[in-house]
Amino acid sequence: MNFHGKDIKIFAANSNQRVAKQIAECLGLPMGKSEVGTFSDGEISVSLFESVRGSDCFIVQSTCAPVNNNLMELLIMIDAMKRASAARITAVMPYFGYARQDRKAKARDPISAKLVADLITTAGADRVLTMDLHAPQIQGFFNIPVDHLLGAPLLSSYLKEKVGDQTDDYVVVSPDLGSVTRARNFAARIGCPLAIVDKRRQKANVCEVMNIIGDVKNKKVILVDDMIDTAGTLCNAAAAIMEKGAQEVNACVTHAVLSGPAIDRIKASPLKEVVLLDTVPLPEEKALPNITVLPVAPVFAEAIERIYEDKPVSPMFV
Repeated sequence: MNFHGKDIKIFAANSNQRVAKQIAECLGLPMGKSEVGTFSDGEISVSLFESVRGSDCFIVQSTCAPVNNNLMELLIMIDAMKRASAARITAVMPYFGYARQDRKAKARDPISAKLVADLITTAGADRVLTMDLHAPQIQGFFNIPVDHLLGAPLLSSYLKEKVGDQTDDYVVVSPDLGSVTRARNFAARIGCPLAIVDKRRQKANVCEVMNIIGDVKNKKVILVDDMIDTAGTLCNAAAAIMEKGAQEVNACVTHAVLSGPAIDRIKASPLKEVVLLDTVPLPEEKALPNITVLPVAPVFAEAIERIYEDKPVSPMFV
């Protein structure tokens, strides 16, 4: 029996309402009645138009750009529900912003991911549901349960249909050393060999491809990463792979941050197809013919149902 709340209620702030509505549809629920706006001085205003007393509430909000506004919307909505006596509040964050600031890279650096975790906990969230954290150890920054979903099953299922029985023609490539584990697991899912791009980052958002470990000649390459930000890493890796004699290069990425020159770089790159998940909404002006977007709502809906019914989430990763 579930003692966390008498019913499920799905609410959304402003960052990813489309995914929130799709999650509610998958669960056969109406969207929670609320409004998130701003006062004339820019302060965020949250209004709940229905009772949440005793309910198991799930707030869907990606902390993507504008990151700080979206984060504050989430925190204030959590506070509103806590003060309205919600039985349990889960922050559903398909994309967790600040995840790349998970350690001190140099003296006097902040660890912003830890600060964000503290803010979410202090605001009153009882648990967090997210997908593909840039650094999985961020789960340890929270003193509340964190359910960490994986984007690989969605992306690999899509690619497996395209690869079919021609696994010898494909190779999965990690665009940097930090993504090797992710790429290795992805390669195992579709039954392809693995290669690695060794690069050296000279400064922030600028990278130089140094070497490719593995055979990509006459192969169809699948680059795997957790996010595309300025697209420098993926596009440089794709160019280097093509120089090594690959037939074509595709990319599979969970989070489409796509900031700065990302779209122009993708247009100018040899990437044949870029497969993304909709953890971050893709504006129409950034939609390209070679970009494919897959929905994450069914996965989040299943996880929410399992959380509400006190069933384990881990079987979803098998």
